[in-house]
Amino acid sequence: MTDIDVARRALPLLDLTSLNDGDDEASTETLCARAQTPRGPVAAVCLWPKFVKQAKKALAETKVRVATVVNFPTGSEPRPEVLAAVRRAIGDGADEIDLVFPYVEWLRGEKVKAATTVAAAKAICGPKIPLKVILESGHFTDMAKLMGACAEVIDAGGDMLKTSTGKIEAGASPEAARVLLEASRKANREIGVKISGGVRTVADARLYLSLADSIRGASWVRPETFRFGASGLLDALLAALGAGPVAGEPAKGY
Repeated sequence: MTDIDVARRALPLLDLTSLNDGDDEASTETLCARAQTPRGPVAAVCLWPKFVKQAKKALAETKVRVATVVNFPTGSEPRPEVLAAVRRAIGDGADEIDLVFPYVEWLRGEKVKAATTVAAAKAICGPKIPLKVILESGHFTDMAKLMGACAEVIDAGGDMLKTSTGKIEAGASPEAARVLLEASRKANREIGVKISGGVRTVADARLYLSLADSIRGASWVRPETFRFGASGLLDALLAALGAGPVAGEPAKGY
């Protein structure tokens, strides 16, 4: 794939993300404006729960979805608070929920407890709100364990497997992406994959698109089943397509 081919495929798969401590109404306005690019809209914006209402209003006349995070970034909030946050986000209009899997609990053997959180969150989301579950793959040194966590997330009702929060040094990796894609392929229902954490360049996007093509097939790679979670990637894609940055500076991090 040429850079242009990669950029054309990747842009509509992008969850344009801003999860910075200093985010405010102004940065949210900028994020929503950037999501509507000269080369078409991204798949979604992903932001803090308190900005969901604002983003929904700003994007009401567009096809850009609004995603938000819960149990973020450590995956260790008390379960009642996590589930209450899911309810509030959906009530505010969130189209998608990105839930951090209780990976610390799971890795220390509390697997049923961790899976129950996913199942309870999905019960609140229902069939129309996709639940994207963040594995925080950088904490899994054993890929067999990561595959096991993926299987339990799928069994508990998760709709999309996501690599990372972007808040730890170890973000997405080809090894982890391969595991998530293989887990998706083995599932008995449609399971998506989201690559996030350190995806910044056209070369990064090419790598993960090639992996997805090889494991799931090029026709499978579409916004409903495959996403990139990133901030800086957008300007790299637009540059490859001959379009400049849009509506302000890219969000930092993620």
